[in-house]
Amino acid sequence: MRLHDLKPAPGSRKKPKRVGRGIGSGHGKTSTRGHKGQHARNTVPPRFEGGQTPLHRRLPVRVGFRNVNRKEYAIVNVSTLSKRFNAGDEITPETLKKMRIVRKLLDGIKILGNGEIDKALKVSAHAFTGSAEEKIKAAGGEAIRL
Repeated sequence: MRLHDLKPAPGSRKKPKRVGRGIGSGHGKTSTRGHKGQHARNTVPPRFEGGQTPLHRRLPVRVGFRNVNRKEYAIVNVSTLSKRFNAGDEITPETLKKMRIVRKLLDGIKILGNGEIDKALKVSAHAFTGSAEEKIKAAGGEAIRL
Protein backbone atom coordinates (compact mmCIF):
# COMPACT_ATOMS: atom_id res chain seq x y z
CA MET A 1 0.00 0.00 0.00
CA ARG A 2 1.25 3.44 -0.96
CA LEU A 3 0.19 6.86 0.16
CA HIS A 4 -1.48 7.59 -3.19
CA ASP A 5 -3.59 4.45 -2.77
CA LEU A 6 -5.36 5.87 0.31
CA LYS A 7 -8.86 7.16 -0.34
CA PRO A 8 -11.62 8.35 2.00
CA ALA A 9 -14.32 5.79 2.78
CA PRO A 10 -17.24 5.91 0.34
CA GLY A 11 -19.94 8.30 1.59
CA SER A 12 -17.65 10.02 4.13
CA ARG A 13 -17.02 13.09 1.99
CA LYS A 14 -19.77 15.54 1.12
CA LYS A 15 -19.66 18.25 -1.51
CA PRO A 16 -19.55 21.67 0.12
CA LYS A 17 -22.65 23.84 -0.20
CA ARG A 18 -21.92 26.76 -2.56
CA VAL A 19 -24.31 29.51 -1.50
CA GLY A 20 -24.90 32.78 -3.34
CA ARG A 21 -23.46 31.56 -6.63
CA GLY A 22 -26.53 32.07 -8.76
CA ILE A 23 -29.88 30.41 -9.31
CA GLY A 24 -28.32 27.49 -11.17
CA SER A 25 -26.55 26.34 -8.02
CA GLY A 26 -29.84 25.85 -6.19
CA HIS A 27 -28.59 28.12 -3.40
CA GLY A 28 -28.75 31.45 -5.17
CA LYS A 29 -30.87 34.55 -4.60
CA THR A 30 -31.45 34.40 -0.82
CA SER A 31 -28.43 32.12 -0.22
CA THR A 32 -30.39 29.55 1.84
CA ARG A 33 -31.51 32.19 4.36
CA GLY A 34 -35.14 32.43 3.34
CA HIS A 35 -36.98 35.74 3.00
CA LYS A 36 -36.77 38.72 5.33
CA GLY A 37 -36.52 38.47 9.08
CA GLN A 38 -34.19 38.14 11.99
CA HIS A 39 -32.41 35.01 10.78
CA ALA A 40 -32.03 36.34 7.23
CA ARG A 41 -30.22 39.40 8.60
CA ASN A 42 -28.07 37.44 11.04
CA THR A 43 -29.04 39.61 14.01
CA VAL A 44 -29.82 36.89 16.57
CA PRO A 45 -27.52 37.41 19.57
CA PRO A 46 -25.65 34.30 20.71
CA ARG A 47 -27.27 34.49 24.17
CA PHE A 48 -30.81 34.33 22.69
CA GLU A 49 -32.57 31.07 23.59
CA GLY A 50 -35.71 31.32 21.49
CA GLY A 51 -37.74 33.38 23.95
CA GLN A 52 -37.11 31.43 27.16
CA THR A 53 -35.34 33.17 30.00
CA PRO A 54 -31.69 33.23 28.96
CA LEU A 55 -29.00 31.55 31.04
CA HIS A 56 -27.46 34.80 32.28
CA ARG A 57 -30.84 35.75 33.84
CA ARG A 58 -31.60 32.26 35.24
CA LEU A 59 -28.43 32.07 37.34
CA PRO A 60 -28.41 33.70 40.78
CA VAL A 61 -26.75 37.06 41.10
CA ARG A 62 -23.59 36.99 43.14
CA VAL A 63 -24.43 39.07 46.15
CA GLY A 64 -22.44 40.28 49.08
CA PHE A 65 -19.63 42.62 49.80
CA ARG A 66 -15.93 42.05 49.34
CA ASN A 67 -13.75 44.36 51.36
CA VAL A 68 -10.87 45.51 49.19
CA ASN A 69 -9.00 46.77 52.25
CA ARG A 70 -9.16 43.43 54.07
CA LYS A 71 -5.88 42.29 55.65
CA GLU A 72 -5.00 38.63 55.19
CA TYR A 73 -2.66 37.58 57.99
CA ALA A 74 -0.51 34.48 58.31
CA ILE A 75 -1.43 33.13 61.74
CA VAL A 76 0.81 31.61 64.41
CA ASN A 77 -0.26 30.31 67.81
CA VAL A 78 1.69 31.00 71.00
CA SER A 79 1.98 27.24 71.58
CA THR A 80 3.97 26.98 68.31
CA LEU A 81 6.30 29.76 69.45
CA SER A 82 6.78 28.00 72.78
CA LYS A 83 7.67 24.70 71.07
CA ARG A 84 9.97 26.03 68.35
CA PHE A 85 11.96 28.77 70.12
CA ASN A 86 14.21 29.00 73.18
CA ALA A 87 13.79 31.46 76.01
CA GLY A 88 15.08 34.93 75.14
CA ASP A 89 14.84 34.46 71.38
CA GLU A 90 13.71 37.36 69.24
CA ILE A 91 10.96 36.38 66.83
CA THR A 92 10.33 38.39 63.65
CA PRO A 93 8.25 37.62 60.56
CA GLU A 94 11.45 36.77 58.69
CA THR A 95 12.53 34.20 61.29
CA LEU A 96 9.07 32.59 61.16
CA LYS A 97 9.34 32.26 57.40
CA LYS A 98 12.93 31.06 57.57
CA MET A 99 11.96 28.33 60.06
CA ARG A 100 8.95 27.43 57.83
CA ILE A 101 6.42 28.13 60.53
CA VAL A 102 4.56 30.25 57.95
CA ARG A 103 4.73 29.72 54.20
CA LYS A 104 3.92 33.25 53.06
CA LEU A 105 3.94 36.50 54.97
CA LEU A 106 0.77 37.70 53.18
CA ASP A 107 -0.22 41.08 54.70
CA GLY A 108 1.58 40.32 57.93
CA ILE A 109 1.81 37.95 60.87
CA LYS A 110 -0.89 37.62 63.50
CA ILE A 111 -0.16 35.87 66.78
CA LEU A 112 -3.10 33.97 68.26
CA GLY A 113 -3.47 32.97 71.91
CA ASN A 114 -4.13 29.25 71.39
CA GLY A 115 -2.05 27.09 73.74
CA GLU A 116 0.34 27.97 76.51
CA ILE A 117 3.68 29.74 76.54
CA ASP A 118 6.21 29.32 79.35
CA LYS A 119 9.24 31.11 77.88
CA ALA A 120 10.12 34.78 77.74
CA LEU A 121 10.16 35.63 74.03
CA LYS A 122 10.49 38.94 72.25
CA VAL A 123 7.80 38.65 69.54
CA SER A 124 7.48 41.16 66.70
CA ALA A 125 4.33 40.81 64.60
CA HIS A 126 1.77 42.88 62.73
CA ALA A 127 -1.14 41.90 64.99
CA PHE A 128 -1.81 40.09 68.26
CA THR A 129 -4.98 38.83 69.80
CA GLY A 130 -5.66 40.07 73.31
CA SER A 131 -5.09 36.65 74.85
CA ALA A 132 -1.82 36.15 72.93
CA GLU A 133 -0.46 39.48 74.11
CA GLU A 134 -1.44 38.70 77.72
CA LYS A 135 0.17 35.24 77.63
CA ILE A 136 3.43 36.54 76.13
CA LYS A 137 3.65 39.31 78.75
CA ALA A 138 2.68 36.93 81.58
CA ALA A 139 5.56 34.65 80.55
CA GLY A 140 7.94 37.62 80.86
CA GLY A 141 8.23 38.29 77.16
CA GLU A 142 7.54 41.26 74.95
CA ALA A 143 4.93 41.76 72.22
CA ILE A 144 5.95 44.36 69.63
CA ARG A 145 3.54 45.55 66.91
CA LEU A 146 5.13 46.32 63.56
